[in-house]
Amino acid sequence: MPLSTLLKKQYRTIGHNLNPIVTIAGNGLSESVLTEVERALDDHELIKVKLAITDRLARQETIQTLCHSSGAELVQEIGKVALIYRQAKKPKITTSNIR
Repeated sequence: MPLSTLLKKQYRTIGHNLNPIVTIAGNGLSESVLTEVERALDDHELIKVKLAITDRLARQETIQTLCHSSGAELVQEIGKVALIYRQAKKPKITTSNIR
C-alpha cells in the first residue's frame, strides 16, 4: 500500500536527522548489500541509503531495483541519497526510527 502524502512528509522530517546506513558503490546491488538493506529495514524501518554512482539514470534504476527487491517504498531521493521505508513485521521499539 503506497504511503500517503502526510506520512511521506512525516518520514522526510524524521529522515532529515538520519545518517546513511548502507552505501551502494560501483559493484551495485550485490547479495551482501541486499542482505544489509534487509537487516536495516527490519531493525529501523526507515533508512537512508547512499549511492556512490555518478550516472543519474543508473542511480535511479538502482533505487527502483532496491525498493522492488526489498519491498520498500521510496520516500525521498535527494542527490545521491535515498530515504526508503518498509514496515517491519515485528517492529523493534528500541531500534525503530519511526516509533
